[in-house]
Amino acid sequence: MARAASIIRAGGLVAFPTETVYGLGANALDQAAVLRIFAAKERAAHDPLIVHIAAVEDLDAVAARLPPLTGQLAARFWPGPLTLVVPRGPAVAPAVSAGLDTVAVRMPSHAVALAVIRAAGVPIAAPSANRFMHTSATTAAHVRDDLDGRIDLILDGGPATVGVESTVLDLCSSPPRLLRPGAIPVEAIVAVIGEVAFGPPPAVDADVRAPGMLDRHYAPRAHLTYLVGESPWAAAEMRRRTGEAIARGVTVGQLLTLGSAAAPVPPPGVLVEVLGNEGDIETIAARLYAAIRSLDERGAGEVFVAQPGSAGLARAVHDRLTRAASEIVRQDGV
Repeated sequence: MARAASIIRAGGLVAFPTETVYGLGANALDQAAVLRIFAAKERAAHDPLIVHIAAVEDLDAVAARLPPLTGQLAARFWPGPLTLVVPRGPAVAPAVSAGLDTVAVRMPSHAVALAVIRAAGVPIAAPSANRFMHTSATTAAHVRDDLDGRIDLILDGGPATVGVESTVLDLCSSPPRLLRPGAIPVEAIVAVIGEVAFGPPPAVDADVRAPGMLDRHYAPRAHLTYLVGESPWAAAEMRRRTGEAIARGVTVGQLLTLGSAAAPVPPPGVLVEVLGNEGDIETIAARLYAAIRSLDERGAGEVFVAQPGSAGLARAVHDRLTRAASEIVRQDGV
């Protein structure tokens, strides 16, 4: 922890675990250090970062003023996977916000992440610790695969437990806007504050308002086909498309949920990763990125996966698969 904190204070880069995914951290108040994040990830400069803090009081160091609902949401969901977009304070490095007058902030619940922030004594800007557009890292090994030789230290805290990124809520809009579905279901937020709008504000580019909103993101090397529709239809479509790919000589991978109609017994030679049991969306979310990476590593050229649901945490999984997909196939009327 002391070494990580020293590196952060000196302007270096440290990858560390959070409950959602691994983050690649730098001093959020140091413009040169933040620019190193973009260079290491090969990240587009117009894609803003999330600032991580260790206490609600730390908001004063990164925000210019706090919207009225900030305290209520922080009291309910922090520490935890909710990111709040608030007016950016002058001390925050401009690169963090990609030129916007807002900043995205959260307090992670992972003990290692909190310890690093406290030891460093500064807020830490940290996107996911992977190459830009690639599948997010949920283990230290994933970080090493993507960023070895590009950063100063990797802290291994074991696999991330949540497995998908935080929910991003814009408090600079009225009503607040859900910019990115994530680990905190929007239904839980609505229960606390009432009305929530969806999507970027009018006249604001969706690609730059918050992290993780690019149309193409979280993508594997393989051609990933996302089947959106009822389970029986998805099962038949997966069988048909798998057979066609095998006939073309392609190595096929399938992401399956056990107990669903969309989990047929695959033909011999098909690479399979089991995400979890049908309806166990927490396990499915936690396994998603690791399973996608595994199929890439095993040489899958085409990967097929069916929609796991659309409400609660499944909304976040659906969002990530939509952005990771090379092709989305929808059942008629869906």
